[in-house]
Amino acid sequence: MTDPLNLRAFGYQDPPAPPSAAPSAGTTSVPPSAQQPQGSPLLQMVPFVIIFVIFYLLLIRPQRRQQKEREKMIAAIKPNDHVITSGGICGVVVRLKDNDVYLRVDEKSDLKLRVLRSAIAVVEKVSGAEENPEKN
Repeated sequence: MTDPLNLRAFGYQDPPAPPSAAPSAGTTSVPPSAQQPQGSPLLQMVPFVIIFVIFYLLLIRPQRRQQKEREKMIAAIKPNDHVITSGGICGVVVRLKDNDVYLRVDEKSDLKLRVLRSAIAVVEKVSGAEENPEKN
């Protein structure tokens, strides 16, 4: 057969011939070494259990601890605390009411804002704390 594109010059080779002694379609002969015994279902679950334990220790437990600390911080807010909201508003707590916190954000105009307790991101300075505790 004549190769019009001369592919043999570029390293092209004809595909290998199919095996001549193919097993019949009705019989499947699998060598005994290819059949592996099935493990117990409990042994198959061990990797999933290990992954879940690692997931719990690295993600769920620290997140719960962080959430509890945040709830403590929000519950401990008192008047005259300096806080920052999740929106970035800095202010001083003037009054607390159920779920609301009233913040004074401007001294000159006495501007007050009402925000939810859950919007408080950081308590910067707790009321009653000294400005410079290391003064001699």
